[in-house]
Amino acid sequence: MSKLWEKNTKVNDRIEAYTVGLDREMDLYLASYDILGSMAHITMLESVGLLKNEELKSLLDELKAIYKIAVSGEFIIEEGVEDVHSQVELMLTRKLGDVGKKIHSGRSRNDQVLVDLKLFAREEIRKTVLSINHLFDVLISQSNRYKDVLLPGYTHLQVAMPSSFGLWFGAYAESLADDLQTLLSAWHITNRNPLGSAAGYGSSFPLNRQMTTDLLGFATMNYNVVYAQMGRGKMERTVANALSGVAATISKLAFDACLYTSQNFGFIKLADEFTTGSSIMPHKKNPDVFELTRAKCNKIQALPQQVAMITNNLPSGYFRDLQIIKEIFVPAFAGLRDCIEMTAMMMERVEVNKNVLNDKRYDYLFSVEEVNRLVLEGTPFRDAYKKVGLDIEAGQFVPDKNVQHTHEGSIGNLCNDEICTYQKDIFKQFAFEKMDKAIADLLA
Repeated sequence: MSKLWEKNTKVNDRIEAYTVGLDREMDLYLASYDILGSMAHITMLESVGLLKNEELKSLLDELKAIYKIAVSGEFIIEEGVEDVHSQVELMLTRKLGDVGKKIHSGRSRNDQVLVDLKLFAREEIRKTVLSINHLFDVLISQSNRYKDVLLPGYTHLQVAMPSSFGLWFGAYAESLADDLQTLLSAWHITNRNPLGSAAGYGSSFPLNRQMTTDLLGFATMNYNVVYAQMGRGKMERTVANALSGVAATISKLAFDACLYTSQNFGFIKLADEFTTGSSIMPHKKNPDVFELTRAKCNKIQALPQQVAMITNNLPSGYFRDLQIIKEIFVPAFAGLRDCIEMTAMMMERVEVNKNVLNDKRYDYLFSVEEVNRLVLEGTPFRDAYKKVGLDIEAGQFVPDKNVQHTHEGSIGNLCNDEICTYQKDIFKQFAFEKMDKAIADLLA
């Protein structure tokens, strides 16, 4: 089957396989978004006189039918068809004849794939944000539930000062809220329309780019057509950095969970059905889920560097190098969400050891509390510090395990309501409803 760009010379089969690579598999993720982009584009073409009204109606009806196939998961790219753009055009031409060949006027596959990736990333960011919100809610709930249960705090992996399960769960919740802030920045860069930039230098057709921007629910467009093309790779790197931040939070939590479930710590216990066993040691209950989560999240943290290494020595304009980004970028969202959802499931069912500090090895956690008590009674801090230190050396230190922390964000004043307000304020700024309404109107 001939390519959109093919003339009279057939490409060598090995060259074709090498240049196509995994692109056809990746394009299946983009099929529904390619169709939405085409619907917006041809609606605009009709408005500027490049399509007749009856042609637009028949094209839209057929594209809506193809869209249903795509969202059902039944869309395929046939053998010999180069990519999703070619497949959609082929399906239209089979049904509508020459009218199907008109949808490419005023655009290139360059700006088609740009808009496909933007629409895909936009929706994937939304799904990821909702997953983060669920994990955030689980962590806040557990923080409130166990706010009065003390936990050893460590520096240098040495017993340091009293912490609490309220602080531990809540710390990761607030970290996720900050991660949402980074995702919001990535969302703003993603939510700009490149359609109409064609091959990166615009078109002599009188395109109405504001119209396609509105039809697809973008906040604005990438105005400069050269920059729109330069934005490929940059958008992916920006989003990858945001995903990497979430992955870093989850990875750290996974490490804590692996540590805290070990017998030497025993701070938390995972539900038995969430652990795996050993082929030789009958007593083992391994935190494999968190170990795999840690590894998968660390892999996602490498994603920005991978994108950067593909793009960092490219000048302006389009290059085939950019195709490779899809192979690492497109699957990353589902991979990260899997980690987020697994973590939420585990944290929701985790059992907390309420008697951790009964072990005498944690008595020295309260040395700073004793120093502070003496200071409040009038002893200069350095003298109080020395006295408690000498008592410890002499084996005379007796801990007072009543902890009185009252300042914002401390054991006795977690500020979880304030953290929730911060998270909700960030979430509102995504304004997903504008995107949803535009797509619903386009499909209607």
